[in-house]
Amino acid sequence: MKDLPAVDRPREKLTRAGPAALGDTELVALVLGSGTKRWDALAVARAVLVASGGADGLTRLSLDELRRVEGVGVARAARLQAAVELGRRALVRQAGERPRFHSPEEAARYLLPLHGGHRVERFGVLLLDTRNRLIRATVVSIGAPDASLAQPREVFREALLASAACVILFHNHPSGDPTPSQDDVAVTARLVQVGQTMGIPVADHIILGAGRYYSFKLGNLLT
Repeated sequence: MKDLPAVDRPREKLTRAGPAALGDTELVALVLGSGTKRWDALAVARAVLVASGGADGLTRLSLDELRRVEGVGVARAARLQAAVELGRRALVRQAGERPRFHSPEEAARYLLPLHGGHRVERFGVLLLDTRNRLIRATVVSIGAPDASLAQPREVFREALLASAACVILFHNHPSGDPTPSQDDVAVTARLVQVGQTMGIPVADHIILGAGRYYSFKLGNLLT
């Protein structure tokens, strides 16, 4: 970056025009902080974005995958993952009253930044009170995508501990396609039945993809 005029270097550009004026490569370069003897920070940032397939792919790169990008290493990989996680949290943090979910869209808007971009499938539950306010969100299992991830005892144990009035199930599809599989439909039907028996209804099951979601409620599949 020493070859750039001072006014066009990312830090100076941000100071002058604000972060929105910077491109993805410049933002990543600022997070990296510096380059290497061979590459400057902008060149390393470009390599990171090529590896991730763009800025939106940064959420799907593991620490080891980041470390394999030439010029990144352990410290820079950790900084990148920390920045991505801060971004996730900033998107879902709300001041004052707890989030309240009246529609699948509201629940998906909350869940996508946190769980939509992971490379491994996560199955979790939003625990809601009688006013549809969030008590807490809990990931109950992480692993390969199969029906064993969603065990009723894990889901409803969390609901009982929290005295939840109802639950919203969620899981991500690492492929990025949120279309439900036959296993998804079968697991949902089983959990809905258990919820009815326990008096803790399943209000929805939301599958998270790459910036998209599928709602079992909207798809009339909560049977």
